Amino acid sequence: MAMRVTTADYRALAALRYRIRLFLCEGDAAARRVGLEPQQYLLLLALRGLPEGTEATVQALAERLLLKHNSTVELIDRLETRGYACRIPSREDRRCVLVKLLPHGEKLAERVARERLFELRTRGEALAKALDTLLGRKPKSRRVKKNAQHGQQKRRTKNRERE
Repeated sequence: MAMRVTTADYRALAALRYRIRLFLCEGDAAARRVGLEPQQYLLLLALRGLPEGTEATVQALAERLLLKHNSTVELIDRLETRGYACRIPSREDRRCVLVKLLPHGEKLAERVARERLFELRTRGEALAKALDTLLGRKPKSRRVKKNAQHGQQKRRTKNRERE
C-alpha cells in the first residue's frame, strides 16, 4: 500500500529544502568573500575532508563533488593556476595523479570552514528542526538546553553547599 503524502509532509519537505538552500547560498557567499568561486571552495573542502584512507584522485574528487571527470579536471586546473592545489604523481600507480592542497588553499578553506561552522553552531537549529520535523522526531536542542541548565543549577547548588 502506498504511503499517503499529507500537507504537513509537503510543508516539512519544503521547509527542509529551504533551509538547505539557504545554508548553501550562505556558503557560496562566504567563499566569494575570501576570493573563491563556490565550486573552488567545494573542491578545497573535499580535498581537506576526504574520508580517511581515500586518495585524492580526480575520480574520488569528482565523485565527492558530483561532477564529471572533465569538469573536475578544469576546476583543479584553475586551483593549480592560483596556487591553491597541485597535482602529484601517485607512488603506487604511475598512471594515477593525486591532488594536493597547498598552504594558501588550506588557509582559504579554513577561513570559509571556520565561518560556516560558527554559523551552523549558532544558527543551525532551524535546519536541525526542519530535519527533525520531517523525520517525526522532537527537536533535541530544547532538551539539550534544559539538561545544560539543570546541570548548571546542580553545580551552583553544590558550590553553595560547600561554602
